Amino acid sequence: MTQQQETHAWLTGYDADLFRSGKHYHIYNKLGAHIRTAGDAAETHFAVWAPNASQVSVIGSFNGWEQNANPLTVREDGSGIWEGRITGVEKGALYKYFIRSANGYEVEKGDPYAIYWETPPRTASVVWDLDYEWTDQTWMEKRAEPALQKPLSIYEIHLGSWRRVHEEEGRFLTYRELAAQLPEYCRYMGFTHVEFLPVTEHPFYGSWGYQVTGYFAPSSRYGTPQDFMFLVDALHNVGIGVILDWVPSHFPTDQHGLGYFDGSHLYEHADPRQGFHPDWQSAIFNYGRHEVKSFLISSAIYWLDKFHIDGLRVDAVASMLYLDYSRKEGEWIPNRYGGRENLEAIELLRELNVAVHQSFPGVITIAEESTAWPGVTHSVSNGGLGFDFKWMMGWMHDTLSYFQKDTVYRSYHQGELTFSLHYAFSERFVLPLSHDEVVYGKHALVQKMPGDEWQRLANLRLLYTYMYGHPGGKLLFMGSEFGQTNEWRHDFSLDWNENLNPAHEGVQKLVKDLNALYQTEPALYERNFSPESFEWIDQQDTTNSVLAWARKGNHGSDQLLFIANFTPIVRENYRIGVSKPGYYREIFNSDNLRYGGSDLISADDIESYPIPKHGLVHSLPLTLPPLGVIVLKYDREFEWL
Repeated sequence: MTQQQETHAWLTGYDADLFRSGKHYHIYNKLGAHIRTAGDAAETHFAVWAPNASQVSVIGSFNGWEQNANPLTVREDGSGIWEGRITGVEKGALYKYFIRSANGYEVEKGDPYAIYWETPPRTASVVWDLDYEWTDQTWMEKRAEPALQKPLSIYEIHLGSWRRVHEEEGRFLTYRELAAQLPEYCRYMGFTHVEFLPVTEHPFYGSWGYQVTGYFAPSSRYGTPQDFMFLVDALHNVGIGVILDWVPSHFPTDQHGLGYFDGSHLYEHADPRQGFHPDWQSAIFNYGRHEVKSFLISSAIYWLDKFHIDGLRVDAVASMLYLDYSRKEGEWIPNRYGGRENLEAIELLRELNVAVHQSFPGVITIAEESTAWPGVTHSVSNGGLGFDFKWMMGWMHDTLSYFQKDTVYRSYHQGELTFSLHYAFSERFVLPLSHDEVVYGKHALVQKMPGDEWQRLANLRLLYTYMYGHPGGKLLFMGSEFGQTNEWRHDFSLDWNENLNPAHEGVQKLVKDLNALYQTEPALYERNFSPESFEWIDQQDTTNSVLAWARKGNHGSDQLLFIANFTPIVRENYRIGVSKPGYYREIFNSDNLRYGGSDLISADDIESYPIPKHGLVHSLPLTLPPLGVIVLKYDREFEWL
């Protein structure tokens, strides 16, 4: 299948009206720079929204950056769109818009709809096309199947620091070099998806992509748009979905970007109480402006349409929902009802999710929403925001808080682990151990753990096994899968040499096997977002710091028992009640020698006895490994039954 730049007609009056109404979700096909054929000569059509400009012209490598060489004409329909075509402008030409506003302001701006940019720190847009020969038809057909009853195990990565070429002064891998390594690694590890920190073009590498200037362009640091397509294609061809971080919450104020675009606050609010973000020192979109809504929703649709992206993780949703987010009294403007809810942002998010799900069945949307906003993953028709999943930030904070405590004190804090089950099914959650938890002095996950080196790694294996046994999707940031010792450093490669250490290689093997367990045991995914999927066996044994629970699939036989010992003390003859008498098998043990554990495992079937426990008439006598989790599965009934 070949995806080519469509032969677009000129922007029509209908396009302009749809754009002005906030409903043009494919406006990227009309605004921006589009190469057309004009006989034997290349011709490029330029169109840009700048309603407060008195003059707009295209400057570039083809006209010596002359301000008056190629003026555009403003449309007469009041849309504020300037357009024109220039013969001889070919693929690869550099360009910007020179804008003079009625107030005398003059500026050179990159194209908001550019599909390719110069490599930062250079700031020009690049005339380009999106021709590409896709080979992922099988994946795209299968993707449309419902996602909620399938495993979701996400490997979150930052493209610039997953691996680097040490022989060449630590340069980035290109998209195509990543395509030669990343898909096979993800397939080997058993992840179902990768999630890229923002790929959209950004001027400051140290922002990790969260300060976006190019909402329609993959970063040129790693190659061309076609190179990025090649990476997505390669991932699809080994069965790995691709999720992009997408940032509609704010944008940087770099002069070549969206800020004060045409001599007015076009994309952002003029009042800093609404238009400037105190946390990130960046501008906030004016979600009530229809043309901005068209810009943002069409950006999201663009990645799904042109790049076959399988999901969008929407960054900092809480900052969009609340007008007083990170603001003191008097620093924000209430909505028309006097409340703190950002009504325009709520409407944008709802429209976004409806548009995505109507046009792209099987594509998922994920909200990073850090508050208790109700109905984030409820349908729009039922008053929700319409996301498929939400990051379970409360689970992450409580769990890491618990695990950082010395094991002597854990018995007093067991509620930090059990509390999440009080609200685990109020939304469809993803459990995130993300990049945010391993930077800025927070330490790598393994370094958060108490005890000596063996105990730290055992605690990490315990954490991961507990996470995979907990309802919800899973997300691990790169490096965490082998217990990297250093914090994440965006200017360096991951410390892959640590895998030469058998203890760290053991953590990696554990994650690989957990992914395999997750995808082969229906009890862990079939009813992942339903309360019927989970049942406590014992959550009250704070004295021993032990938790026991059951995970259940659609069929009665699809049931797993998890027993977790959060101390380094071996628990002999520890009994748990079971509802079904017979023999049980230990199908997973985080203390396995294969993972670097003490190898306190049960190789034989475990027989139940008619000794009541936990309100059940039968129970199993177990040996619980130190800082470990065992997973049991019913094997068979007694021969005489």
